[in-house]
Amino acid sequence: MEWMERLESSLVYIEKNLTGIIDYKELAAIACCSEYHYQRIFSYMVGVPLTEYIRRRRLSLAGVDLQEGAKVIDAAVKYGYESSNSFARAFKKLHGLTPSQAQKEGVPLKSYPRIKFQISIKGAVEMEYRIEKKEAFRIVGARRTLSKEIEENFNEVPEFWTKVTTDGTLQKLFPLMDSNPQGVQGIMGISTGFGDETAVSEYYIGVASDQTVPEGLSSYTVEGFTWAIFSGRGPMPQAIQELEKRIVTDWLPSSGYEYADGPDIELYIEPNPEEAAFEVWIPVVRGNE
Repeated sequence: MEWMERLESSLVYIEKNLTGIIDYKELAAIACCSEYHYQRIFSYMVGVPLTEYIRRRRLSLAGVDLQEGAKVIDAAVKYGYESSNSFARAFKKLHGLTPSQAQKEGVPLKSYPRIKFQISIKGAVEMEYRIEKKEAFRIVGARRTLSKEIEENFNEVPEFWTKVTTDGTLQKLFPLMDSNPQGVQGIMGISTGFGDETAVSEYYIGVASDQTVPEGLSSYTVEGFTWAIFSGRGPMPQAIQELEKRIVTDWLPSSGYEYADGPDIELYIEPNPEEAAFEVWIPVVRGNE
């Protein structure tokens, strides 16, 4: 429950700063995780990206202010818009009418209330997982720099997979795969650099290997961590996206574990897109460690 309480405290911070600056670093610090993991958790649990939730809350309150007689320019400045024009565009997109129309009595407006994090009781669906400590291992693969904004990466990562699959890179990786003491066998997708705001965020598609790095590819060392490893099977990418969501919304809040600042790993054991066998690895620490 402590994990849910910290998430709830982060919402209190958002509400207090809707008319000011909302610092994502502060949000992550309140929740005791990285900015990347906070945005990921928020998106999965709420169903909309963090930036969109904040936008909706601000414009919802702006509608109330306009109904109470506030000037359009004053409402725009109060909720962080650089001009009345940009405010008007955003307001109309959400409410379906202009700010000046919203000032009239009796017009319908949309309200997006403050959300609340809580554990809900749903149908019991088993999740197969194990906790394993693994020493560091090296991977070789294709690399792509990512944005720190998780919403942008929802598009960039699938595009990268399509490129690697179709340009022959994936076929070059299979011969590089080594047997290794950590037992890592398969094609991996690895997200790195999100826990450290000074680091470059990157995504690798690669295999565990100690072989010489071929021209055009890169290497990366996955540090030793305790991993929560979840198994899944199904059509891609829907099956793995659903598993990742359930890890965050169902397992993590009541597990006694929290995200550690390490890479996220997708391990494809049978990469058949029609019926893939895969694992999702998240680095974890026990609560309060």
